[in-house]
Amino acid sequence: MLFSIGFLTLYLFVFLLLLLLWVFRAPPESSAAQEFPPVSILIAARNEQEHILTCLAAIDRLAYPKDKLEVLVGDDRSQDNTRSLVEQYSLGKPYVTCVPISYDMAGTKGKANVLAQLAKRATSEFFFITDADIEVPPQWVHTLLQRLTPTTGIVTGITTTKGHSLFERLQALDWLYNLGLMQVVADRGVSVSTMGNNMLVTREAYEQVGGFEGIPFSITEDVQLHKEITAAGFQTAHVYSPSALALSKPIGNLNDFFNQRRRWMRGSVKLPWYMLLLFIFHSSYYPVWVPFFLHAGWAVWGGVFAAKLLLQSVFVSFCCQRVHWKVQGRDLFLLELYLLFTSLVLIVYFFLPTKIRWKGRQY
Repeated sequence: MLFSIGFLTLYLFVFLLLLLLWVFRAPPESSAAQEFPPVSILIAARNEQEHILTCLAAIDRLAYPKDKLEVLVGDDRSQDNTRSLVEQYSLGKPYVTCVPISYDMAGTKGKANVLAQLAKRATSEFFFITDADIEVPPQWVHTLLQRLTPTTGIVTGITTTKGHSLFERLQALDWLYNLGLMQVVADRGVSVSTMGNNMLVTREAYEQVGGFEGIPFSITEDVQLHKEITAAGFQTAHVYSPSALALSKPIGNLNDFFNQRRRWMRGSVKLPWYMLLLFIFHSSYYPVWVPFFLHAGWAVWGGVFAAKLLLQSVFVSFCCQRVHWKVQGRDLFLLELYLLFTSLVLIVYFFLPTKIRWKGRQY
């Protein structure tokens, strides 16, 4: 009982501190980088015929000179029409190239293998990495470039999901909420992590660590690359703004959802120790709060729930406000039930003795 009270009190205090840091966040500084340097956009695609043209159309809308763009789409042995769609699209867009991926480089698999081969073909000093089911905003390239300094190796934007159903709306809030928590830490100048669907990596940093083929393989290749680049002494930056907000396809069913989150949890063990500690601390709220009900009265139990819900709702509201995202008031309450359900299920799901299935492959 004493442990539960102590933990929940500490949790609410830390959450309040994070909220205050978020509300009174100082505007990020931008560097005076070269205005329009050549850039390479790397996209790994496997069985993405439903999304790849939407992704490429968003890139075509970039407010960036097309003669400075190099878009390399790696078709990872797709079994659908992904390759033919990209090749047909590139006929009218000379800056787009479809690169067939027919083998695995030593030490790589899956997305890491595709990106490793695309990086070898890239000709610029800046690698922008996104996914085939992502729509990037028009100012994406310029926004991430503005956060570069001579010592920066990785710049990370933010991502959320699009859609109108309740499950899709809650996924969107989940992304914005968790990335907001990460941004609070990153704003303190502390290295956090990155996302492989919205990131800029400098060639200098990438090549210094040996590329994807030169680092240990991980199913979360972006987290592993971040770990190696920061260990090499490079700085990182995070951008939480509408001009860096990419839209992802939402997960359509619970099985795929839990596979995705289990993959992320597998990669979380490679986070810096302080981020892993924060992740465990944040994830432990429900496992402590639920048994707390057995020893506390309804009033105390409900009060703790209400306090967390209030702090979380205000925090998420500010997250949405910063990226001009409309949120329904009832969804802020339903987000709490969504997090309760997914947190408890994932604790069990993470330890299942089964392989993770992703993009038609098992890991």
